[in-house]
Amino acid sequence: MEVEKIRDFSLMVKNNISKVIVGKDDVIELVLVSLFCSGHVLLEDVPGLGKTVMAKSLSKSVDCKFRRIQFTPDLLPSDLTGISIYNQKESDFVFREGPLFANIVLADEINRATPRTQSALLECMDERQITIEGDTKKLDAPFFVIATQNPLETQGTFPLPEAQMDRFFMRLSIGYPNVEQGIAILNRFENEEPFEKLGHVANAADVLEVQEAMNRVSVSDDIKKYIIDIVEATRASSRLALGVSPRGSLALMRAARAYAAIKGRDFVAPEDVKAVCVAVSAHRVMLKGHALSSGTTGTISAVEEILATVKTPTEEIER
Repeated sequence: MEVEKIRDFSLMVKNNISKVIVGKDDVIELVLVSLFCSGHVLLEDVPGLGKTVMAKSLSKSVDCKFRRIQFTPDLLPSDLTGISIYNQKESDFVFREGPLFANIVLADEINRATPRTQSALLECMDERQITIEGDTKKLDAPFFVIATQNPLETQGTFPLPEAQMDRFFMRLSIGYPNVEQGIAILNRFENEEPFEKLGHVANAADVLEVQEAMNRVSVSDDIKKYIIDIVEATRASSRLALGVSPRGSLALMRAARAYAAIKGRDFVAPEDVKAVCVAVSAHRVMLKGHALSSGTTGTISAVEEILATVKTPTEEIER
């Protein structure tokens, strides 16, 4: 798939989701960037802003297997991965697949599950496989987890550990609509439910083709140096106790490539890195004196400050 087709494809999916989600094109684009990079997304916001609707609208736009998991404190790891059940007729154990055996998985209110249950996601999110009773089962591609959580709620929740946070390619916040968007929401949902009429505009094969095409977007040495300068700045920052890891620097490069592609370019420019940097990096760093999950606003401002101080490549970026 050529870059121009990637741009057209992403625009088609974005416009379809925008039939339900009003005025959040930037967030939709970043969700698509994560999908195209085989990454996973954590949508972190207060209730009622459309986190679950965003995930469901994406699943309706792409014709592939979708499962929703409502996370609760009594959820067990086997409720996610599946379990072997003895079949009396066959006199043997038969494996019953859990909801993780899907292409798009909505992990709703992920922080309401215990750490033991959350750990069931670690292997599948990183390696696209699940090991059960010593037997490793590969997951179908594409495999995309989009999780939601309320950052303000603490009662009955379990903060995501650092290892789990690092599995997420991006952490995004939808945010409140402005006045014009608020009026548009009231008008759009006044007499009908747009989500019910939403149809497929793509399938799993289309997504896999786009994911493969990401390798054709070039990254110059200057851009690679720029990415590493940003990463090094997070490690040297006086505000941060934990900087971006090598996995985070690779994620930043991949995200910049995908963002450039959906904008119709086959090379990465500095503005592509800046556009994705906060979403990719802010949840991978830790403020001094704070837990990783408690410094959302602070880590975002710290990364933004670093972006403002790290020198941007000024020479023309060659294709």
